[in-house]
Amino acid sequence: MVPEKYQTIQAAIDAANAGDTVLVKPGTYSERIQLRPGITLRSTGGDARGKTGLRRAEATIIDGGGASGDGAGVEMAEGSVLDGFSVRNVGIYDEKTWDVHYSTNGEEQDYDHIGAPGIAGIAATGVNCRILNNIVYYVGYTGIAVSGSEGSTATAVVELNTCYRNMGGGIGAMRGARAVIRKNICYENFYAGIGHADASPTVESNECYGNIRAGIGISEGSSPLVRGNRCYGNRRAGIGIRTGSDTKPVVENNECYDNEYAGIGTREEASPTIRNNKCYRNGMAGIGSRTGATPTITGNECYENKKSGIGQMSGCRTILTDNYLHHNGTSGIGFEAGEDGESMVRGNRVIDNAMVAAGVNEGWDVVFEGNELSREGGLPPIVMVFAGSSATFRDNTIRGGGVAGIRASGQVTADGNRFEGTSFRAGGPPNFAVWGLPGSKIRLSNNEVSGWRHAISADQSTVEVQNNRVTHSSRAAVSISKPVGVPVVAGNMLTPSKRGDVVALVDGKPYGVSENQVSAELAVAPAAKAIGPGGPPPGRGPGSQRGRGGRPQGK
Repeated sequence: MVPEKYQTIQAAIDAANAGDTVLVKPGTYSERIQLRPGITLRSTGGDARGKTGLRRAEATIIDGGGASGDGAGVEMAEGSVLDGFSVRNVGIYDEKTWDVHYSTNGEEQDYDHIGAPGIAGIAATGVNCRILNNIVYYVGYTGIAVSGSEGSTATAVVELNTCYRNMGGGIGAMRGARAVIRKNICYENFYAGIGHADASPTVESNECYGNIRAGIGISEGSSPLVRGNRCYGNRRAGIGIRTGSDTKPVVENNECYDNEYAGIGTREEASPTIRNNKCYRNGMAGIGSRTGATPTITGNECYENKKSGIGQMSGCRTILTDNYLHHNGTSGIGFEAGEDGESMVRGNRVIDNAMVAAGVNEGWDVVFEGNELSREGGLPPIVMVFAGSSATFRDNTIRGGGVAGIRASGQVTADGNRFEGTSFRAGGPPNFAVWGLPGSKIRLSNNEVSGWRHAISADQSTVEVQNNRVTHSSRAAVSISKPVGVPVVAGNMLTPSKRGDVVALVDGKPYGVSENQVSAELAVAPAAKAIGPGGPPPGRGPGSQRGRGGRPQGK
């Protein structure tokens, strides 16, 4: 027992044998500790909670003496356990520097501090050990650092600790470390709450908030399993993933909200699997990718983010499947202008975002397949395809009103889609299923179009329209002005809204009369839709539901 029998903790450890437990009473112990194999070091008392952690941990303090000491505050050994201490004042905690970088969202910090050599509050290097119920703060490096060693398969268990205001990460896994990092609280650390550099632990059920960089940071060839964590209020991303195609984490079932950048961000050619996460109210995208990242993003729900639900930038290769993206501040899915971006977008539900369901900017080649893309009300198009981009649409449902289902100045191929207009007005606004702007190239085939003023209206565009079925258009299913080349309009079927409607007008004159067919019967407007100046009836349309079970969870 310390301090009755031994005046220092280290003296008690040195006198113990493997399998012994060294108990330490409350007090402040000014020393740095080297555990020995098989020793358990535990503070006395029960497991009642205090303000920051367990009361016994708050009351039993290992003080490392600032810059004057050597080695970690506590160095773990094979088979050792550290349970219920405050470890502080190891190295120099610099609050002024912390404040400067907090104010700049960490943009001016050194790049690789998490993996750089340093003196940790608690260190475990290549050993099996357990680090439990500790509070680690005011450390000049990472609070708890777990490192691998050559040939070691040891696993450190880091559980139920609180790490805050450390000058590295709260918890860091590095140099090939194997670890289980579970149910810790990491906040206001200088880098990430939990950081990775060339390490692939299991990271689950942690709470990370208010850190200068990410809540959880993953880099340098790390491929951890990151599952069931809550990351919120961090100065950058909730979970940030970067540096190289060998960085391949699985990030699943996390909740990331109120972060100043993305909920989950990927960059610098990293290649994560991001699935079944909930990302909301973040300052940028719910999930964001840039600078050559190649993520697979599937089954996530992203809503009420200030920009996109899922956003991509510059040269990424992304796969987006089965995500639910709704009520975001700009787009459900955004592709910002860049170079050589590619994306497969399949089976997503993208509804009621403030501007567009999807915006495809210059430099992108995107395939949309089997998605629901819709918005109730508003003037913007459902999808915008800009000049210098290419988008292919197959088997999607594109539903709503506004100026267009797809508005394009780039290249669009649409085959087998359903275009469902919900606010048809015979006299405008434009209200076209597809609106081809000057310079666009549009190819439509085998689509079903209902409730739009025209299936396509194109000006100074290259147009091919074949084998589509159109109902509830106004005067003409296809309207083309000043076409580039000879337009192809053939094999289409129009069920007119009134007698005298035609399949196509080119420069105001009927076109392709013999190559297309007009039904002898008039279309009957569904009772749920109001056709005319009054617009749709009051209430929310089929694409405006908040989710499969009502309001999204995690609010």
